[in-house]
Amino acid sequence: MNNRVLNLYDWFLIVGVIASNIIYSVMTGTLDVLGSVAGITGVLCVVLVAKGSIWNYIFGLVNVSLYAYISYKAALYGDAALNALYYVPMQFIGWWQWRKRGAAVSEAEADGNGVQVKARRFTWMQRALLAVGCIVAVISVGFVLKHFGDPQPFKDSTTTVLSIVAQALMALAFMEQWALWIITNVVSVVMWCICVTRGEAHAGVMVIMWVFYLLNSINGLRVWLKLSRE
Repeated sequence: MNNRVLNLYDWFLIVGVIASNIIYSVMTGTLDVLGSVAGITGVLCVVLVAKGSIWNYIFGLVNVSLYAYISYKAALYGDAALNALYYVPMQFIGWWQWRKRGAAVSEAEADGNGVQVKARRFTWMQRALLAVGCIVAVISVGFVLKHFGDPQPFKDSTTTVLSIVAQALMALAFMEQWALWIITNVVSVVMWCICVTRGEAHAGVMVIMWVFYLLNSINGLRVWLKLSRE
């Protein structure tokens, strides 16, 4: 299979998030351009990550910049800081690292193995240490966010800490990133659903975005299990 070509499931995610944003706008009688652009570029980004394509970082840069602003307006300060201070520079670091690990921007640059990044995986001992470290960090950051008045401190800390670790693993092309993305996406769906009940701006389209992120992360785990074996 040529993994540079989007398959039916990829198109389902892309068309699905666009259609969902249109339906949401019609149902609510509002046009949330900022939230919709953030959601659509985010799904395009994660679909390309799952494919092992370096072009994910272009869409990712747009997504994380907009998401930082939206999170700040919703008083999700952990997510806002995460995107503005970490995700934005990591788009450039990730592009550089993926180029080092064989991801080409065109067929002409490919070395015969295609344009995908060369994926790798942890040992079981490394996975255990990763899990313990993440749990300790989530609890610690949760108490800090609670002290500063975050309305959802431990959910916010979960998405913040796990996203930081997952983004680093993504830049270094480790398969284990997808387990962390799945947890992050589930918690984020819950967190933004709560924001919907509070009437926060852009919250509805953020729920849509995170649901499609979750669907993609499950597929990404499947694809990268294969990539890391190769």
